[in-house]
Amino acid sequence: MKSKHAIFKIGGKILENKAYLENTISQLNNLYVNNVLDKIIIVPGGGTLANFVRILDLKMNLGDEKSHWMAIHAMDFNGQELANNYEQIEVIEEIEEIIKNPQIFAVFLPFKYLKINDFLPHNWKVTSDSIALYLAHEFNFECAFLIKDVDGLIHKDNSCIKKISTYEYKKLKKINQLKKIETNKLNIKTSAPVDDYLSNLIDEYKLPCVILNGAEPKRITTFFLKDSFVCSTRIIPTDLDI
Repeated sequence: MKSKHAIFKIGGKILENKAYLENTISQLNNLYVNNVLDKIIIVPGGGTLANFVRILDLKMNLGDEKSHWMAIHAMDFNGQELANNYEQIEVIEEIEEIIKNPQIFAVFLPFKYLKINDFLPHNWKVTSDSIALYLAHEFNFECAFLIKDVDGLIHKDNSCIKKISTYEYKKLKKINQLKKIETNKLNIKTSAPVDDYLSNLIDEYKLPCVILNGAEPKRITTFFLKDSFVCSTRIIPTDLDI
């Protein structure tokens, strides 16, 4: 990688699993203390709290506006909890903190910033995935990394899709060519573990994202040190070959 600055969205499935979270944070800390990355910004997912807001919206018709901000409050709560459990992680809410510090390992609480810089749609198509990519653009970072509990996009033939344009991604999703992965006994989902708005932002900002598996040991560190040897997916803008 060219840049030593990176933003990592940590999904709820990682945040809410102690072993997965410890695995993820230890790898990020390793990249930081060994100067592989000098700026690491974590964007917390909303997790179960955001899902609870979604259920409330369905049952009580909260509406897009209220649901949107409640879900972002959930992200802030999870971010503060993360910092409470890992003393090496700072808590920040201002972009100036990222700009002025040559080295920083922090969790960014997005509510305050997004209230002032309110450019994303207020609906359930926009989740912490899109917010992370939007913030990567705002922070002038080169890529957004989405830490999930899956390897990335998996084709129906069981191959890991290493790189794909937003156009090809939408096409595969539409014709049902992405493998369905069982994430627990009650939940089967496609291996398209990103929100519906993300591809729009990737094209708009000409900014790629990378899906990495935080549940597997050394996946994150190996990606940054060796890259091509790791099962991961890079989603790139349709009109940009990188």
